[in-house]
Order: sequence, then C-alpha cells, then structure tokens
Amino acid sequence: MANQRNFQKEMEQVISRQKQDGHVPALLLHSCCAPCSSYVLEALSRDFSITVFYYNPNIYPEEEYWKRVEEQKEFIRRLPAVHPISFMEGVYDKENFYQAVKGLEHIPEGGERCFACFRLRLGEAVKRAKEGNFDYVTTTLTISPMKNAGKLNQIGEELCKKEGVCWLPSDFKKKNGYKRSTELSREYGMYRQDYCGCVFSLREREQEKKEHLAQLSKE
Repeated sequence: MANQRNFQKEMEQVISRQKQDGHVPALLLHSCCAPCSSYVLEALSRDFSITVFYYNPNIYPEEEYWKRVEEQKEFIRRLPAVHPISFMEGVYDKENFYQAVKGLEHIPEGGERCFACFRLRLGEAVKRAKEGNFDYVTTTLTISPMKNAGKLNQIGEELCKKEGVCWLPSDFKKKNGYKRSTELSREYGMYRQDYCGCVFSLREREQEKKEHLAQLSKE
C-alpha cells in the first residue's frame, strides 16, 4: 500500500542510480509556493537540472497568486544552486480549478476536494513534462505536514503511467525537510502564507482564527 512505502528512500535510490550512470537528469518540479520549494530546490539541485513549474489555479485571491509567483521567481534567482534552475509558469485558469472541485466545496481541507486539486495541478505538470521530454516530474507538495504524501505519489504515478513519464517519488518532509524549509524562509525573508491557497482553505483558516479569539476571550 502507498502509505507503507518509504518515498524518501525510493527517491534516494533513484538519485543513487543516476549518479552511478554519471547522468544529471532533467526534473520538472511542480511548486506550490516559494517556501515549500526552498528545501526541495536546495537539496535536489545538487543532482538534477530543475525547471520549476508554477501551476496553481487554485490560489485566491488573484493578488495572492501574483505575490506567490514573484516570491518563487525571486527565490530561484537568489538561491546558489549546483545545477541551473529555470522557471516555467502555467496558465492561471481559475475556472479550471472551480470546475475540478465542483460538488466538493464543503468538504474539509485534506479530503477529496484537495485530492481533486492535486490531480488537476499534477495532471498539467505531467503533461508539460511529457511535452518537454523531462526525465522526471514531481511536486513540492509532499513537504507539507498537512498534505497526504501517499495520495500525492499515488496520483502522480497514475498520471505518469498514462502519459509514459517517470514520476520521482518523494516525501520531502522527511529528514527534517519541512524544518529546513522554515529556516530557509526566514533566512531569505520570504513571504510565508498562513493558508493553503484556495478560497475554501482561506475561509477555514479565518473561521479557525475567529474560534481561537472567541476561546481566548472566555479565558
């Protein structure tokens, strides 16, 4: 089963094989935001030639989207990478996101609505990886403690199998990856959002804040 697999170890095995072959593979890395990409780029740029693919039509509001795009570009520009890192932006097609999650709007974060969103974004990443003849494709999303790494890898592998593309398994939160990403965010003075990105996660976060304040007022 997916949740019994050690995706971090599987990724390390892929990297080890590539090193033995003396090959620096091309990786299309779907990124959800600069903070989440920070540790991933620091670690993987030693062994891959990376193109960061920023495709996140779920982001709300639009000003938030552009803020995150610029933060991603700025981090890539500033990071001293072993191998080159380039940037590719997808289309900010908000309606595609709303269509993908139609009927799932009221499902709490972390459930089927998020899985549909994963499938939308990873589907576009896999498509671009095939078009660009990349050796591998993966996502920064597995660095988040709030994201289901097993589900992300399952979706990625399914999509890659259909398109004949190689999925790079990952669980970037392992080996203190998430901790390192927070350190890099502080080091680079990055804007670090407090909600996942979509309007539904924003509403949930705002509700949590209200409930927290209400609880404090009772104490």
